[in-house]
Parts: sequence; structure tokens; C-alpha cells
Amino acid sequence: MSTKQDDAVDEEMPFLEHLIELRSRLLRGFAFVGLLFLPTYYFAEPLFTFIAAPLMQALPEGSDMIATQVTSPFLTPFKLAIYTAIFIGVPFLLHQLWGFVSPGLYRKEKRFAFPLLFSSVLLFYAGMAFSYFLVFPLVFNFFVSVSPEGVAIMTDINEYLNFVMKMFLAFGIAFEIPVATFLLAWSGLSSAQSMANKRPYVIIGCFITGMLLTPPDVISQLLLALPTWLLFEFGVLLARVVEKRETDAAQPEDESGPGL
Repeated sequence: MSTKQDDAVDEEMPFLEHLIELRSRLLRGFAFVGLLFLPTYYFAEPLFTFIAAPLMQALPEGSDMIATQVTSPFLTPFKLAIYTAIFIGVPFLLHQLWGFVSPGLYRKEKRFAFPLLFSSVLLFYAGMAFSYFLVFPLVFNFFVSVSPEGVAIMTDINEYLNFVMKMFLAFGIAFEIPVATFLLAWSGLSSAQSMANKRPYVIIGCFITGMLLTPPDVISQLLLALPTWLLFEFGVLLARVVEKRETDAAQPEDESGPGL
């Protein structure tokens, strides 16, 4: 009886250690975001001015934003500070995720850690920048231009923040497609040719995603769907490069046969 109990404990200990390690990584992530929250909340007002700039530039002269709820003037900067702290802390959060999964990887797999982490962070920020500098001005100018004459456009600050964060997240995740296609090819779950054969379905999926995640206008839908499709094509190209390198590495260096 004692032997079986000891074996059961030995089997459970690694799982418990994983849970403890996961809890430690999560606490570090929360603590880091909490530390970032303090300075970002101090600069919440200029941060909101920066976030609202694309809309304010598109609105007619003399227009302004409003707060329709009593708590909005407090909660909106508070939420903005939390979102900003999370976005700034993405590299550290991904590093904690890598620290949790890396012990279970081989040395060959660990070689791709830094390039994947770096490219993931860079592409996520690139998606946010793309939405802020290109998508927002076009979308807001379009909305203002189609507004009926005599209608005053007054946007609630809380609703605007929710809209902006949703767009940031949508474009940030969409720009991660090359990393996803690379991982699919590298792990062997799919091949470049298999992904290329599914191109028609991917294109339809890109436009459906753009329709669901963006406002109901053609401009923003196209600005999400087209880059997503192009990033998929770039990911397929990366997958072909990965497969070619693995094929070349699998071939014996000397094919002349064993020496005498």
C-alpha cells in the first residue's frame, strides 16, 4: 500500500511543480503590470489626448467628446492606464510565458525562442501602429463625411476607448499571422503547400474577420482583410524557407558512401 501511495505522490509532484511555477509566472506578470500602471495612470490625460487625436482631427471645428455616464471621467483614464500597462508589458509577459514552457523544449527548439519572441512583439506593435496611423484617420474621416447635415457628432469617451482598444487588439493579433504560419510549418502540423492550397478559404476568412472585428464600413474591413491576407502569404513564404532548410539539413553531408 505504501509503495503505491509513494508512486502516486511521485507522479503528482511534477504536475504540482508545474502549477506552482505557473502561479509564480502569473504573479510576476500581474506585479509587473501593476508597477507599470502607476506611471501610466499619472500620464493618463495626455495618453487619452494622444489616443483621441485621430478622431478630434476628423471632427468639425468646435466639436468635442462627451462623457454620458457619471463615472466615465474617472473610469476611462483608469481603463486606459490598465490597457497601456498591459500593452507596454507584452515583452515581459511573453518572456514569462517562454520561461514556463522552455524547460519542456529541446535545444534545437530553444534556438527559435528569441527570434519568435522578438518578431511576435514587433508584429503586434506594428499592427497597433498600422491601425492608429492609417486606419483611424481614414475611418473617422469617412464617418464624419457621411454624417447627415445638421447632426452634431459627439462621441462618448468610454465608448471611444472601447472601440480603439478593440481595433488595436484586432490588428495586433492579425499581424501575428506570419508567426502562426511559421509555427505550423516548423512543428509539422501543416506544410507550406497545404496552407497554400487553402488560400481561397483563408481569403474568405480574412474578409469575414474584417467584417466582424471592424465597424460596418468597407474601408476598415478592407484595411484589416487585405493586410491579413498579405501577411498570410508572407507566412507561407517563411514556411517554404523553413521546410527547405530542414530538408537540406536532413540530407547527409557526404553522399559518396562510406570510405574504404
